[in-house]
Amino acid sequence: MNQPRSSRHVNLNESLIFERSSPGRVGYDLPLLDVPKPNLSLALGENNIRDLIPNFPELSEVDVVRHFTRLSTWNYNIDVGMYPLGSCTMKYNPRVNERVAKLEGFSSTHPLTPVHLVQGNLLILKLLMDCLAEITGMDAVSLQPPAGASGELTGVLMIRAYLTKRGEPRKKVLIPDSAHGTNPASAVIAGYAVETLKSDKNGCIDLDNLKKAMGDDVAALMLTNPNTLGIFEPNILAIGEVVHDRGGLVYMDGANLNALMGITRPGEFGVDVLHMNLHKTFSTPHGGGGPGAGPVGVKKILEPYLPLPKVEQRENGEYFFNYDCPHSIGKIKAFYGNFGTLVRALAYILANGHNGLKNASSVAILNANYIKEGLRDVYNLPYEGPVLHEVVFSGKKQTKNDVTVMNLAKRLMDYGFHPPTVAFPLVAQDALMIEPTESESREELDLFIQAMRSIALEAENNPNLLKDAPHSTRVRRLDEVKAARHPILRWRANDRKPSTDYS
Repeated sequence: MNQPRSSRHVNLNESLIFERSSPGRVGYDLPLLDVPKPNLSLALGENNIRDLIPNFPELSEVDVVRHFTRLSTWNYNIDVGMYPLGSCTMKYNPRVNERVAKLEGFSSTHPLTPVHLVQGNLLILKLLMDCLAEITGMDAVSLQPPAGASGELTGVLMIRAYLTKRGEPRKKVLIPDSAHGTNPASAVIAGYAVETLKSDKNGCIDLDNLKKAMGDDVAALMLTNPNTLGIFEPNILAIGEVVHDRGGLVYMDGANLNALMGITRPGEFGVDVLHMNLHKTFSTPHGGGGPGAGPVGVKKILEPYLPLPKVEQRENGEYFFNYDCPHSIGKIKAFYGNFGTLVRALAYILANGHNGLKNASSVAILNANYIKEGLRDVYNLPYEGPVLHEVVFSGKKQTKNDVTVMNLAKRLMDYGFHPPTVAFPLVAQDALMIEPTESESREELDLFIQAMRSIALEAENNPNLLKDAPHSTRVRRLDEVKAARHPILRWRANDRKPSTDYS
């Protein structure tokens, strides 16, 4: 068996910072007051003052710095290795984008600053809108939605507003079973019933089923293209014609735009509205509960319904916020969207240009197909044919030895890799969904393929090894069901350890 490739650091049994506390230790040393001590009781009120914070940890500065520095080395991150999470698109964020976003004129601007003092910032917004419209082939863009799911909801609300103005709001939205999981939620929140379209044997929309389902009560088809199997819908033009002939609209989940940019444009194959995940395609920060961005692009018929305010330019060249939009669905996000994230996306687009963006898509596609060919003989491929940015395998060959896809994922951690997405999409049983993105070199892909092949061999010859994995991580396998049902929500200072053990 090959020696697992693993990222290890100083492995101390790090205790909680409360447990490291020692009475009398402080992280500062200030001189004595050389001015009269203020009467805080008089200034703030006696009830608003306390001398000590109960159970507040007492440590020196070096104790605190070393504690958090050690903890930081425990985190797997994109600077350590690849994230092969299919559908999530975890790519490397160039540092130059971060530096641009931190420029004082961007990072220090208050959102209530008068418009005439932030003309450069409005130029950034307008330029990004124009770039995204050009990349996607759409006529207009809103930058307000703060996430992909928010962009979905924005798009469906605009569809409802448009159809209502037309006198027929309709009742249903059709969603293929190969779409992203947030699509049905967005449609329901917008007031529609959802009808699922079953995929054909190739993992794509069945055109005959679509024709049967596409009635006069259907407002829209919400499709993901390329879909969650990494497959581009070959009948996309015919699909758009079916929907449009019955008066419906085509919504495209643009989360997988990183496989299309520079190569083809959704606006040219029948899409009426789509959202774009800037973290997935244009290299802005992803996850962690921080600010995101899910801009929405629309064709001309939906432009009057875009969220307000709209960033526009007067004849004299001045940029302004246009609130005079009587058909707008209203405001989606406080102020004007997550500006710092938008700056990063524009920096990425301008640095790459058309050729660079096309090359990024091409490399993402190449990497996914490289992994597909490197693993196809040891993992089951539920759908044959070319893939774009991601490839979905099945653990069918391994489950015969009572090895689950979760076992495979946990064992991969011993090899120093973050696991891929497992058990999704639901259209593929025991799915292993892998997306390397354009960030990864051939050397990194070879290491990943070697690790996955070794794990497949272990599943065949020593399945129990996988059932107890991971073995070399700081924390062993957790009881995830117990953790979900009995979470630890509070830690008391007089407890030496948490009251529940999930390991």
